[in-house]
Amino acid sequence: MLNIILKDGNVIQIEQGTNVYDVAMKISPALAKKALLARINGKAAELMTEINCDCHLEILTFEDIEGRLALRHTAAHVLSQAVKRLYPNVKLAIGPAIDNGFYYDFDLEETLTPEILEKIEKEMEKIVKERLNLERFVLSREEAIKLMLEKEEPYKAELIENLPEGEIISFYRQGEFVDLCAGPHVPATSYIKAFKLLSVAGAYFRGDDNNKMLQRIYGTVFTKKSELEAYINMLEEAKKRDHKKLGRELKLFTFMEEGPGFPFFLPNGVVLKNNLIDYWRGLHKKFGYVEIETPIILNRKLWETSGHWQHYKENMYTVNIDEEEFAIKPMNCPGGMLVYKSEPHSYRDLPIRVGELGKVHRHELSGAIQGLMRARAFTQDDAHIFMLPQQIKEEIKGVIRLIDEVYSRFGFKYNVELSTRPENSMGSDEEWQIAESSLATALDEMNLQYKINEGDGAFYGPKIDFHLEDSIGRSWQCGTIQLDFQLPQRFDLNYIGSDGEKHRPIVIHRVIFGSLERFIGVLIEHFAGKFPTWIAPIQVKVLPISEKFADYAKDVATLLNENNIRVEFDGRVEKIGYKIREARNERVPYILVIGEKEQKEGNISIRSRKDGDEGTASLSEFISRLKHEIDNKILEV
Repeated sequence: MLNIILKDGNVIQIEQGTNVYDVAMKISPALAKKALLARINGKAAELMTEINCDCHLEILTFEDIEGRLALRHTAAHVLSQAVKRLYPNVKLAIGPAIDNGFYYDFDLEETLTPEILEKIEKEMEKIVKERLNLERFVLSREEAIKLMLEKEEPYKAELIENLPEGEIISFYRQGEFVDLCAGPHVPATSYIKAFKLLSVAGAYFRGDDNNKMLQRIYGTVFTKKSELEAYINMLEEAKKRDHKKLGRELKLFTFMEEGPGFPFFLPNGVVLKNNLIDYWRGLHKKFGYVEIETPIILNRKLWETSGHWQHYKENMYTVNIDEEEFAIKPMNCPGGMLVYKSEPHSYRDLPIRVGELGKVHRHELSGAIQGLMRARAFTQDDAHIFMLPQQIKEEIKGVIRLIDEVYSRFGFKYNVELSTRPENSMGSDEEWQIAESSLATALDEMNLQYKINEGDGAFYGPKIDFHLEDSIGRSWQCGTIQLDFQLPQRFDLNYIGSDGEKHRPIVIHRVIFGSLERFIGVLIEHFAGKFPTWIAPIQVKVLPISEKFADYAKDVATLLNENNIRVEFDGRVEKIGYKIREARNERVPYILVIGEKEQKEGNISIRSRKDGDEGTASLSEFISRLKHEIDNKILEV
């Protein structure tokens, strides 16, 4: 008999060769019904895996990320099998699981339309009802390439040819369908119950625009139809909140063919952006930061010193100046290192907290550009903290407090991830161990729950990522804290210690908004364009019922403006109902309607975005109310 240690520490005994699914049944039939995958001694294992030694075992369900990914990955195989049945000449490319679903890329003569997606869905339903088992098998490189060429799958053959030497090449068979895949998967197609194909997009094979454009089908899958319906409803709500659509309607920003991927901010958008910048500056002053500004263009030597030329060059725009190669900065960090190095420092000076709202440029592929969410030019709210080794933990805690204050101000919940050393990293094992331990200890001492994200750190240090949850449940990665032992060495930064000798400072890199433009995009969708009064581009609209009351309405607007309230006077000769509807569509927090009664009594009639018609009030009372709301940055209006 084998001893199996479960997640809760309990031990059960099983016979050698028992598969994971049967162990789940032994624990609980209800658990077996929900089971999708497992971990054996920390490694992913499929439910049909036989257990042949004592081990630790965790049964994974849709609640676990690995379980969700296995279900989504299998759904991608069901999709590709359905397309292959309907269009036997299709060529298959890549089909992974992704956040919230899956996709598959196809080289197909027919243009995929909504009607064709419906046909594919119906074929997928047939495959699900056939309850086909997924069976894994392994081939040598030569056998694998031969099999794919026989099946006329050139993309798969190319993928195999580019695999590293010694890589295990595995396939999965379900009925007549065979696909190159590393797995893992759920046991059978019958597990794919609540699914939906969502959209079609173009995609280059392996992301290379020198390759042929393929057709990518996106889909999603859940274990319950109610969860799928809730997700589809969320997508519908997300369409209404699309920041690109609202950005146009609210006249915040636009994109033009003369600058693809480079946003143009319009007057309302600049007001919104400047309000966020003013808030950022005030908060950073409170937390003990100073602000700097570094050049946008710096020479190649700098980027070689920082390591970006070796690790990041494909994302950088370069230019020749005076027969020397320069780069437009994709990051603010190297300039920040030069500022620190521009004068000597003592240990008594540290920590030094330096912030920068720096415009950066990154070469994103045209297919990857997504409005403000992924642009080629954006403003990073960077900061660099130069500190002593013994100051690391408290400085990290200070950054976490600052991030929490900002996100709470906008009503965001957030999740935290600790990302560890990647493969192409710089620095010694000891440095990375100290860095990762410092971040984890700070999180533990602040009682913050976090997930370990293995191998996803920056090349120069581990990082903490903050994922915001917006008002309709979507996740956005914005804030980051990165601990860096490498750039201080590469730039030969130092300070004079208490012993009179030179020592190397340690650096924290951190952003809160991340990209200011992207954060604006997130705010637009989070609030559906209904910004809190304190950052709203227009806080009040003043609407006279007719021209007879225009002069009094102008006086009201003037007084509001003199009290630093952003006001717009609408004196157009239009029906008042039309002007009110238009102001509502512009998501203005307050509308003041001025007619005969208001003029006679010297009052105003208030309509708020939150409560609708509030009746009349004195202008002085309204100004006091608004100032309180703005000064205290009240969220719900």
